[in-house]
Amino acid sequence: MFVYYAYFEGTYPPAHCSNPVGNCSAGDSFLEPYIATHNVVLSHATAVEIYRTKYQAKQGGMIGIVISAPYYEPLTNTPADKLAAERALAFQIAWFLDPIMYGDYPPEMHEIIGSRLPVFTAEDRKKLSNKLDFIGINQYTAAYAKDCMFSPCTSAYSLGESMVYVTGERNGILIGDTTAVSYFYVVPSALEKTVMYVKDRYNNTPMFITENGYAQSSAPISDSLNDTKRVEYFKSYLSALVNAMRKGADVRGYFVWSLLDNFEWLDGYTIRFGLYYVDFDTLERTPKQSAKWYKSFLTETNSTAASKRHKYRRNMFTPL
Repeated sequence: MFVYYAYFEGTYPPAHCSNPVGNCSAGDSFLEPYIATHNVVLSHATAVEIYRTKYQAKQGGMIGIVISAPYYEPLTNTPADKLAAERALAFQIAWFLDPIMYGDYPPEMHEIIGSRLPVFTAEDRKKLSNKLDFIGINQYTAAYAKDCMFSPCTSAYSLGESMVYVTGERNGILIGDTTAVSYFYVVPSALEKTVMYVKDRYNNTPMFITENGYAQSSAPISDSLNDTKRVEYFKSYLSALVNAMRKGADVRGYFVWSLLDNFEWLDGYTIRFGLYYVDFDTLERTPKQSAKWYKSFLTETNSTAASKRHKYRRNMFTPL
């Protein structure tokens, strides 16, 4: 997200971009994003190398990377739009993970970007061979992908240079219910499909869902506490996650975004993701309905799991 918005669109600091993408005072939308990503990947490789050699044996910890990972569905059932959806995922997810897992940028990017993609040296590849222990997935939503390589588009740059036009609408119908973030639609299947994409592309490397949550516009506490839509969101997304795990996805943990209402990027305090309502003047915290539901959900889940373990152990020692 930082690379795309800061160095392609230029809407985030340091606000670098170039025509026809945007009108910034500095930058090159068709070069700087790839340099920035290259540095992100090499920084990851360096950090992993240091952790592996100096700290991991003593600490027994895991080290990984977190990716922003919306899912993309083909706008139509045509081969062109199916390929567009694959390109969209490559330009969103594989752009960062393929170099770490396989030592190079995805073929979908090589085909379009060509020589503008930086090259990894032999020393870089040696560092990258340390890979990672887990992949963190920030997943909220899905959108439709329309081909712009072989079809006309109103905007060829809605997802970088992937030649994909991204939209939340098909035949006048939205892909899911809207939220306070305009491009975050409620699409529970997106979580399952994203996890399965990462599972299949990266040999079922252990995964953590590091962000998943529902955005509401800032409102008085009386309106914010009864967040039934957030509760329904979690119910449906957690169900989708269980589907992926039943299909063999090695998911080790799940983190709600967020425990508290917070300062949300350029939206500041106007959007609330928290399970707890925060009065930003006094910093008083009040549990929303979602916090109470989630506590109950975790308690019941742990209780059920404990009961199953007890039953299993009891059966182990039952005389034949």
